[in-house]
Amino acid sequence: MTGTAQPNKGIRLPRDARRAQLLEAAQYVFVHNGYHAAAMDDIAERAGVSKPVLYQHFPGKLELYLALLETHGNELVRRVRKAIESTTDNKLRVRAAIGAFYEFVASEDQAFRLVFESDLRGEPAVEKAVESSLSGCIDAITDAVTADAGLDADRARLLAVGLVGLAQVTARDWLDETQKIPRDEAINLMSTLAWKGLAGFPLQNS
Repeated sequence: MTGTAQPNKGIRLPRDARRAQLLEAAQYVFVHNGYHAAAMDDIAERAGVSKPVLYQHFPGKLELYLALLETHGNELVRRVRKAIESTTDNKLRVRAAIGAFYEFVASEDQAFRLVFESDLRGEPAVEKAVESSLSGCIDAITDAVTADAGLDADRARLLAVGLVGLAQVTARDWLDETQKIPRDEAINLMSTLAWKGLAGFPLQNS
């Protein structure tokens, strides 16, 4: 593995700071190697600690991976909720929610690959963590659609599932296509598509 760093070798850190350091190192290794090819030795070396120190905080590789999934899944939900709450204008809400996904996949730490492109999706705990983050995003959008579109919760949730699916799939494709379209333009394209559909419902606001 290239790019190995040993930022705090021999330095005692507070427990929370050490945990954050280990998670940062693990994220780098998981993103670049994938779960199956990642080794605890690589993570310890990247963090500049011994394996016993790593195991003091995380009993195994899966626990490390799940901790990262929870952290970044919660961050995605936070971004989507913040986007929904940033305005009462429904058209702008749609754009902001889609934009939250594009910003998430464009982050330099490539955390989205852990959430959306895990090579461990067959593991029930990983599947549950990923579904939890997507459900959190769907719930945030459902709340807004239920309030503003004149629909019951079940129908509003189905629309929210569609919006989340559109946002995350197109955002990943946009990134994989090496961002040939500027991000703002891509967000505008997708939010216009989504809004054309949502605007057909009896919205209380326009």
